[in-house]
Amino acid sequence: MAPLPKKRCARARQGDRRSHLARTLPTISDCPQCHSPKLNHHACPTCGYYNGREAVVIASPKKKA
Repeated sequence: MAPLPKKRCARARQGDRRSHLARTLPTISDCPQCHSPKLNHHACPTCGYYNGREAVVIASPKKKA
């Protein structure tokens, strides 16, 4: 038979043990070029600018005929 705990662990202690597993929201800032929300330290998905220069060329969406 495997070893078993002597007493039951309280839910509060279980939460203290797992406090580092909490989820956090990503930090979002406004793009200085187009003022749309973007992730920090990433190129803007709408205009493609990062750190004052165009880092990614954004293709315009194709129109349906």
